[in-house]
This record gives sequence, structure tokens and C-alpha cells, in this order.
Amino acid sequence: MQVTETLSDGLKRGYTVVLPAADLDLRRTERLTTLGKTLRLPGFRPGKVPLPIVRQRYGTAVSAEVLDESVTEATQKVLSERGLRPARQPKVDVVTENPGAFRADLEFKVEMEIMPEITLPDFSAISLTRLKSEVAPELVEETLGRIAKNNRTLEPIPVEELQARPEGDGASTGDVLTVDFVGKIDGVPFENGAGTDVPVDIGGDGFIPGFAEQLMGARPGDAKVIEVTFPTEYGKAELAGKPATFEITVKQLNREVVPALDDELATKLGAESLASMREFVVSRQQREYDEMSRVRLKKELLDALTVMATFPVPPSMLEDEFKQIWQQIEQARKDGTEDADDKGKDDAALTAEYRPIAERRVRLGLLLAEIARVNSITVSEQELERAFYGRAMQFPGQEAQMLDLYRKYPQLGNTIRGPLMEDKVVDFVLELATVTEKSVPPEELANESDAATATTAA
Repeated sequence: MQVTETLSDGLKRGYTVVLPAADLDLRRTERLTTLGKTLRLPGFRPGKVPLPIVRQRYGTAVSAEVLDESVTEATQKVLSERGLRPARQPKVDVVTENPGAFRADLEFKVEMEIMPEITLPDFSAISLTRLKSEVAPELVEETLGRIAKNNRTLEPIPVEELQARPEGDGASTGDVLTVDFVGKIDGVPFENGAGTDVPVDIGGDGFIPGFAEQLMGARPGDAKVIEVTFPTEYGKAELAGKPATFEITVKQLNREVVPALDDELATKLGAESLASMREFVVSRQQREYDEMSRVRLKKELLDALTVMATFPVPPSMLEDEFKQIWQQIEQARKDGTEDADDKGKDDAALTAEYRPIAERRVRLGLLLAEIARVNSITVSEQELERAFYGRAMQFPGQEAQMLDLYRKYPQLGNTIRGPLMEDKVVDFVLELATVTEKSVPPEELANESDAATATTAA
């Protein structure tokens, strides 16, 4: 095999490879001879089919097989002998005409982009701050109060009690109405806009602004039409910012009965006691704080690693990443869900903004992958299986189908394996970095975590 380097520009490499025709023809002959020993053809004893007959019937297929294998093996040898790690599958172009005939030496070209040389930074030089928050007792009591309220019952308010009210016998703040309603936009009912026996807290929240307020003073049997406007940031884009009417029938006026916060309520909800339920609330809230702290710390770490990563990025990987970002931008334009900062910017401005983001993602991904490779960090099948199960549990009633999908299609598994690997690498680096802890109020931790979440994609 003769190899000539034809390109060495940055991360781009190119080679011309020549394989002797005699070697290829000998390989083909050996393959045909072996095949002839196993063939059963009419008129010939088993395993005694003459080579010319085997060549006539199977020569073309075997030639193609030998050609493909020889090119693949030669390409792998070029890579291994030069210690090259291609960033993408190498591009191979055969130069020789009618290469399968093996009448002339086989010449082909190999071009590729290689992975950059990555020198791992000194992780002990990274200084980070882990923010910590403790669960305040008043927050625990507030949460327990909400749990009790969520388990309330409603009982009709007696007529005589209503009539004795100085403000009148209609619904007032603190009361709960039971209503039926039909919502309409431009006189046409909209999807999921109707409800039956729906409780409405007078003076409470949870409905569209202005909905409950217009039911102040309502009485059982009343029929009302109220007008509201959906918030501009409403969860359903087809309703956001639109005016609507609701035809309402008031069926009952109730008071809420909130159960006492005691062991009886706790056992009803599956806890051993009120104390154990309180411990559960504390631990759950602390997990949320710890997760917010991790999000913020991880973002700080990735920022530090990005500064340390100065190696070049393979152009094809950068283009692939930028294309994915651009597809998201175009889809957001189409759906009307563009980021507020992107609105009004032309393609040139957006490209100038998002191409560096794409480059940062690729460079950081390569660094994390190299840390994993050098330190033999892997995701075990058991870890992946647990993650599959956890993801499948997010689809109640379809758990078995989701597990089958993850196991059947590796590309779906990669969407889970990738984040698992990233977290393991992050944990590895955090063990080596200098991390100091700082206690902060939960509000500050939440703000820091939100900011980190918003900028992680960048």
C-alpha cells in the first residue's frame, strides 16, 4: 500500500492511497476458491465446483465485496498508523476506472476532518462557589397549609346564614361558587373552554384575571355573561391576548372546610404522622434547593471550562450545530414564539450572534468527551436502564411501550445517555476543582438558578 499526503490544512487531511492490483486479485481468488468448496451446483460434486464456474457466477459480487473491504481496511490503516481520529466519517473517492476488474492498481482518495489535539486543563485551578439555602420553617408551614387546603371539602352555606350577612346573600370574598360555564371567542366556543361543577374561589386566583371578580355577589340560579381578556402570555397561543365571553350558570354557594393539620390528615395522605409529613416536605424542598444550586454551579463550571478550551473546532461539526440552532430560529419565527431579543433582527445579525454560541457548544462538547475518554468515564447499561425507566414513568399507561422504544432505537437512547455522561463528567471535575460554599437566601438562589438555566444553552 502506497500512501501520499495531499492535504494538511488545520484540521483537514487528505491522502491518496494505492493498492496493488495483484494483491486485490489474489484476495479475490482466495475468496472465490473458499466459496467453491462450499457450493452445491447441479452437475458438480459438493465442494468440487471448478474455479472458472465460481468466478463466472459470483465474480462480480465477490469483486465488489473485496473492493469495499480493501478500501475500508486501507483507510483504517491510514488512520491508525498516523494516529488520526476523524471528526466525521472520512470521504472516500475511488479514482481508478472500473476498479472491480483489478486490472490496474486501485487508487482512491481519502479526505477528512480530524479531531483537534485537546490538552486537558488543570482542574484544581478552577475556583467555584456553591450556593446553599436551608428550608425556612415558615415555608414548611405554608406548604403544609396548602396541602390541607387542597384536601378541603365544600359545604353549602345555609340560606338563613346568607340572609343574615350585612353585605347581602350573594357570594363574597372567601366563598366558593360551584358553576357551569361555556367560553366563547367571537361567539364561537373554543376547545376546552367549557366546565361543569367547577369551584370558583371568590377573591382567590387560578382563573383568568377578572373572571372570579365578576362573580362577586352571585347567587345560586343566577345566569351571567362575563367578558374577560386572556393574558398575553397565556399558556395556549391561540387564546393569548384575545377577548372572550363566558356564559355562566351559578349552581351553588359554598364555604370551604379545611381539615385540621394533624396526624389524622397525615395518615389519610399516606404518611405515618404529621411529623413524618413535615420531614417529607422539608426533604423535598431541600432537594429543590440543592438542584437549583447544582444548576447554577454546573453553569459556572462549564463557563470556566469554556475559557480553558482554546483548541480549534472541526468546521463540519460547527456547521452541523449551527444548522440545528438555525432550524430552531426558523421554527420559532413560523410559530410566532421568537425570543424577545431576536425579534426585529435580520439574518446577518442573528448569524453573528448564534454562530459563536454554536462554536462554544461544540468546543465544550469535545472537551467533555475528551475528559470522559481520558479518564474512562462511561455510562453503564444499568445506569442507562434506570434512566430509561425514569423517563418512561413520565408517560402513565405507556411505560412498557416507551421502554421498548428506547431499547429498540439507539438514537433515542443517545438523547438520555448524553446528559447522563455530561453529569458524570461534571461530577468528576467538581471533585478536583476548588469549591467553596456560600449560604444565601432561597430567593437569591432561585434567581441565580433561573439565570443559569436561561444561559446554559449559550
